[in-house]
Amino acid sequence: MGATITAVSSNGTYSFTKPNRESVTLLAGLGVEGDVHAGTKVKHRFRVAQNPDQPNLRQVHLMHEELFDELAADGFTVAAGELGENVTTRGIDLLGLPTGALLHLGDEAVVEITGLRNPCRQIDGLQAGLMKKVVGRDASGGVFYKAGVMSVVRQGGEIRPGDAIEIVLPEGPHRPLETV
Repeated sequence: MGATITAVSSNGTYSFTKPNRESVTLLAGLGVEGDVHAGTKVKHRFRVAQNPDQPNLRQVHLMHEELFDELAADGFTVAAGELGENVTTRGIDLLGLPTGALLHLGDEAVVEITGLRNPCRQIDGLQAGLMKKVVGRDASGGVFYKAGVMSVVRQGGEIRPGDAIEIVLPEGPHRPLETV
């Protein structure tokens, strides 16, 4: 089985979680139609406070469902949309993608990966101790994040659970993901 979308989620108001939907529409250059984080300029409240004129590199948040399996093994129960993601996937190593990778979602939509999502302390509001499980340290002691990736919409379209995901890697040397 190839990479697929397992859930789509959106919320028109600021809330940590996003309800699951039967489908969502991605709008080129904006994000998820009706989602509070859609727009050409940054919408994340912390980032808006820093500089409201920053480009929105966080239009669509994708999360790998395999993380939920990993968390379950540690006694946590997390469902699609609960960590604020718009698109939940299975069968794709989101964290291993390079910056600029294109994901073709369903029949029409295309998103470009811009970077890693840095998890915020609100995660512990969902379940105490969860933040420690989505932030790790590599062998050399460096911090890494497991809370999904951020992207911008290059081509719009409707997406839904069960849609296939096709990966197109950028040409040239691959740049590893950094937080955005």
